[in-house]
Amino acid sequence: MTWEEVLAPIKETEYFKTLWENVTYEYSVNKCFPPKNQIFRALKVTPFDVIKVVIIGQDPYHNDGQANGLSFSVAEGVKAPPSLKNIFLELKSDLGIERSRTDLEDWGKQGVLMLNVSLTVKAHEPNSHKYLDWSRFTDFIIHQISDRGEHVVFVLWGAFAQKKAALINPAKHFILTSAHPSPFSVHRGFFGSQPFSRINQYLEQHSKSSINW
Repeated sequence: MTWEEVLAPIKETEYFKTLWENVTYEYSVNKCFPPKNQIFRALKVTPFDVIKVVIIGQDPYHNDGQANGLSFSVAEGVKAPPSLKNIFLELKSDLGIERSRTDLEDWGKQGVLMLNVSLTVKAHEPNSHKYLDWSRFTDFIIHQISDRGEHVVFVLWGAFAQKKAALINPAKHFILTSAHPSPFSVHRGFFGSQPFSRINQYLEQHSKSSINW
């Protein structure tokens, strides 16, 4: 199954045509992120039929040079924002891996879909494209993965992402939740949650190869 096949029903709707017209307009009059050619990068990096893990973020980073189309990821050479820095601290604590590479494309190529609920944002204005209703499109994606996939790990960090649990069949998949890695909540249950080892343990239990984090 390809993304093209999966997304055909929603891409043919008036909703999506309107969404894309509005996105195109936003990019023509405002500085927006990620670069327009990276809006759907998460889907390009992780084909539908290789998805093992879905990490859900809210929307792209809103400062210059950061967003690159993958949730929590920033372009290589860019200083890790606080949430990504905390993810790396937990990775070291959990698996002893000291990661410095800030572009998470290598995770994506292994089947980790890093999906923001809103795929675009206006510069320096977090969650500014919520009104475009990207969530209808990304909710469709989450629901399709739940329906068509088998034994996928859905990583829901923080209250916003955890609302998406309603779209996921818990009998078929592993829903992994904790506090968000943001500095505001990281000490309320993200640190010490061991997400990376728990993901790999689940994948191995269901005859899937683990992720090289």
